[in-house]
Amino acid sequence: MKAPSFTAPSFWESQTWLNADCIIVGAGIVGLNAALALHTAQPNKRILVLERGALPVGASTKNAGFACFGSLSEIAVDLDTLTENEVVDLIRMRWNGLQLLRKNLGDAGIGLEELGSYEVFTDAQEELFQRSCAIMEQFNTHLKKITGIDEVFSIRDEKINEFQFKGVKHLIFNRAEGQINSGLMMQNLLELVRSKGITVLNGLELLSWKEETDHLRIQTDQLGELDCQQLLICTNGFAAQLLPELDVQPGRAQVLITRPIDQLPFKGCFHMDEGYYYFRNVGNRVLFGGGRNLDKQGETTYSHETSERIQASLESYLREVILPNTPFEIEQRWAGTLGLGNTRLPIVKAITSRVFCAVRMGGMGVAIGSLVGQEAATLMQQ
Repeated sequence: MKAPSFTAPSFWESQTWLNADCIIVGAGIVGLNAALALHTAQPNKRILVLERGALPVGASTKNAGFACFGSLSEIAVDLDTLTENEVVDLIRMRWNGLQLLRKNLGDAGIGLEELGSYEVFTDAQEELFQRSCAIMEQFNTHLKKITGIDEVFSIRDEKINEFQFKGVKHLIFNRAEGQINSGLMMQNLLELVRSKGITVLNGLELLSWKEETDHLRIQTDQLGELDCQQLLICTNGFAAQLLPELDVQPGRAQVLITRPIDQLPFKGCFHMDEGYYYFRNVGNRVLFGGGRNLDKQGETTYSHETSERIQASLESYLREVILPNTPFEIEQRWAGTLGLGNTRLPIVKAITSRVFCAVRMGGMGVAIGSLVGQEAATLMQQ
């Protein structure tokens, strides 16, 4: 931890911005939804949300904007480590989380486009395709009960030529997924939180905390010590920096986006290689991310710098598979931090009677963040 360097707050600041019953660390999807849920349940509770970055540091505004609950091959892989009931429960959590996000902000408020998604299987991935097909019927049955939609997954190989992909042998369509504008979502979520009288301070980092007899005393980097009754850690991939005992590792997720492309031949979200790669249209641009599986050790980092190896892989896929007949230029590159562990299940638990955490979104923060924040708020009221 870095040594604190701060200016002591004034009496007026202590009585207004810094006078909190509950302090939430992390102003991403989970932290802001937890604040909303706490306020709804206890309108008189004074809530302060701290965010160490000028913008959310983790992945809330650095993701690809997929409103998804998992491709069929990801589900098949999950069955290697989870029971079928556990996998179904995880899908249900993601679906319900997306519905809660839509309810809280409205479809226009998150820029939702219900274009569906496709899973892409190259010529070399026939075995993975067959493995996915083997569970399609049973998970269509599960998803009908969860979503009310008939035949969520279906084979759409006839679309390959229309999309002008090269070296792609199969497509599996998911009619229940869509895409959002992550920046718009977080802008509107932040405005909603502040409209409830909840204070959100950016550029303020939690360094440590100490439990006193009847309260918590927390140490910040710029304002020194603050007192509160409850503390909720919602820092996802950065959780181990504050709670090293948790099974949470950072996973860098690298992304790029092209300049506008005339007559882009596809729209929608696309999953590849067990979800390790993903791309979508943003208007007539292509946003493409992933590649962490090429160097899992190297990508287990808090750094937000992009790496030449991963970015070269993304460009290669764009050039050889996704846009083989279309010139393109890269406009921006960036990276975010996922929270990963030995399972895709999030961690929502009490650390002590006053300290709680809601972390490890497993790369599905858009889908489950709203619900996880709500669950954390419920736990804090017990």
